Amino acid sequence: MNKTRSNSVLTPVEILDLRHFGSAELRPLLEREAAAWAQRMNWDYRSSAEMILRYLDSKILPGYTAVEDGRVVGYSFFIYEGSKGVIGDLFADTSVNNPARLQEEMLDHVIETLQQSPGTQRIEAQLLLHDLDEISEPFLRSGFRQFPRLFMGLRLGSSRLRAQTPPPQVLIRPWQEQDFQPASSIITAAYHGHIDSQINDQYRSVAGAMRFLNNIVRFPGCGTFDPGSSFTAIYRPTNSIVGVLLCSRVKDDVGHVTQVCVLPEYRNRRIAQAMIESCAQALERRKFSELSLTVTEANTRAVELYLRLGFLKQRVFDAFVWEE
Repeated sequence: MNKTRSNSVLTPVEILDLRHFGSAELRPLLEREAAAWAQRMNWDYRSSAEMILRYLDSKILPGYTAVEDGRVVGYSFFIYEGSKGVIGDLFADTSVNNPARLQEEMLDHVIETLQQSPGTQRIEAQLLLHDLDEISEPFLRSGFRQFPRLFMGLRLGSSRLRAQTPPPQVLIRPWQEQDFQPASSIITAAYHGHIDSQINDQYRSVAGAMRFLNNIVRFPGCGTFDPGSSFTAIYRPTNSIVGVLLCSRVKDDVGHVTQVCVLPEYRNRRIAQAMIESCAQALERRKFSELSLTVTEANTRAVELYLRLGFLKQRVFDAFVWEE
């Protein structure tokens, strides 16, 4: 693959195919990235970094690296899911000259590669480490839509989490392995016509929701799934699932809600609130100190609920979507 150089005269940087490099070359950079995740998000990113390093050694992870004086100072990778491309990560060492420009260069290469890949009809990106508009320019000039999203956190121990209980017809119980299949149907129905289904097209079909659940439950990309703090809402008269909350452990004492949804016809009954309360209390019993989640800024009802429960807006980041 042809290499290119940045515009900087002082520190020339080469943009090269990620598959030319392995874990030995990338490990120092990913250690610095893990430190950034710990500082900005209070997440332990080390297990995710190790998974990325294993993929790098297999030489099957597409993407680009930025190399300065023989040292890897930035990287970005992406994956293909059928006709969709997903940009998985972007990071540049802050010690280099103009890291923002370096990130733009890598993104330009990634976006161009994906848009020119035969059969690619959609591209998604949610890069939580980057603040609102920090990396928006390469996406916007390439025709992407931008969706601001909030990263919110709750210091556990808040009395507001014990204010209400679910309606008597609803049972909140811990997640069970048998919930996997029905939960995919709940997610699909809950996000029908919802703004989040514009951001993540896995929500649009049962098969897509199954892939989403598999990624959350089976892989450590967004922490380690924690069944002890994940819950389902059961409507007693029909013994059917009407709501789901999934939580992962992103640090020894920090939980992160990866999914919470309720069927439209069962909303406004305090079910989502009851599942969040159950999750927080389960974590408190195990001496967790914090619970976080992400939410699309335009989903105002959800944002208002989280604020009432004591969550605080900590950061704003972007989701980007391109469709052919």
